[in-house]
Amino acid sequence: MIEIIRAAFVIARRDFTAIIFSKSFFFFLLGPLFPLGIGIAAGSLGSQVSRDIENPVIGIATSADDADILLATRLRLSRSLGVNTIPELVILKDVSGREADVIAKLNSDKSLTAIISGTLDAPVLSGSESDVKRWQGKIALLAETALSQPVTVDIETIFVGQTSSASERDQLLTAQAGQAILILLTMILAGMVLSNLVEEKTNKIIEILAAAIPMDAIFLGKLFAMLGMALVGIAVWSSVGLSIAFLVGGNLDAIPSPAVGWPIYCILLVLYFSMAYLLLGSLFLGIGAMATTVREVQTLSMPVTMGQLLVFFLAYSSITKLGEPMEWFAVLFPFSSPFAMIARAAQMDNIWQHGLALIWQGVFTMIIIRFSVMLFRRNVMKSGQAARKKSLFARVTGK
Repeated sequence: MIEIIRAAFVIARRDFTAIIFSKSFFFFLLGPLFPLGIGIAAGSLGSQVSRDIENPVIGIATSADDADILLATRLRLSRSLGVNTIPELVILKDVSGREADVIAKLNSDKSLTAIISGTLDAPVLSGSESDVKRWQGKIALLAETALSQPVTVDIETIFVGQTSSASERDQLLTAQAGQAILILLTMILAGMVLSNLVEEKTNKIIEILAAAIPMDAIFLGKLFAMLGMALVGIAVWSSVGLSIAFLVGGNLDAIPSPAVGWPIYCILLVLYFSMAYLLLGSLFLGIGAMATTVREVQTLSMPVTMGQLLVFFLAYSSITKLGEPMEWFAVLFPFSSPFAMIARAAQMDNIWQHGLALIWQGVFTMIIIRFSVMLFRRNVMKSGQAARKKSLFARVTGK
């Protein structure tokens, strides 16, 4: 094992320095400017998730008579003005109209956007500042219609620092952004592993290396060299992006904070990108082991690329389904696991699960690399078990 690690380090250093100090690496750094449109187009995929997120529910903590009147009035307004004119109303039987009870309920119940308390002629709307300002006018219309009198109702407001519902929506936005970053970077960078291997197969360099170094070490070295190159590129792009954001006066504090905090979340972003890259890169190594021409590479890699998009859609659609079977499947399936886990990091503050996920992804990566090595030996080096049987059959039959 030590010899394999040493040999892999030699291969990784060779490939890494050859790529970093080449002229083409500068043009590689300009690469994200061209597929930027892909990231913009991917934003439209958030419409379905947004519908799951934007399902406001406002609780009613008034007298029973006032609550019934508000529900009946909302029904009338929905029929005449549209279903989404007034958000869904729910009577809270276990909450009094006192400010302390209302705030406690908002902080404990993630399904509630805001709470109406007080009376019909003097309603009080409690919630986060953004939610209260958004629905204040609609609630005033609801109260004025409920009174059946030509009067103007002034809504008293109580701002809560951050309700559970608002915090959950913010974390969902961060989870979406984290997944989008991972899939975009992985799609841009992972394919270079395949082109590098096919190029060396064509030039017979890989066969020369295989004569002196174990194939496991060659594949590991190439994979980690390309990962190092990708991380250098990401570091450059991130530095340029942050510099531009500071120069134009961007307010980075306005970005919703993930549940685990920004320092840990950024570390997990790097780790999960690395695992997604290694998983897909090891799969591309297996494809490169089977392909002999560029045309075969394109034919074999297309299903993998489409499968990668399907895996991303699986993880993306499970963001709002924490703990459900679909989300657990996305977490446990190795190729979707990095995307599903980065979404969990944005929404759940426990750290131990990420250690288990990274170990599981690393083990599966080694399995794929081992399988890719077997394919390479059989198809290129002609040294696998099937090749030995074929050679023996040829000697026996004289063919």
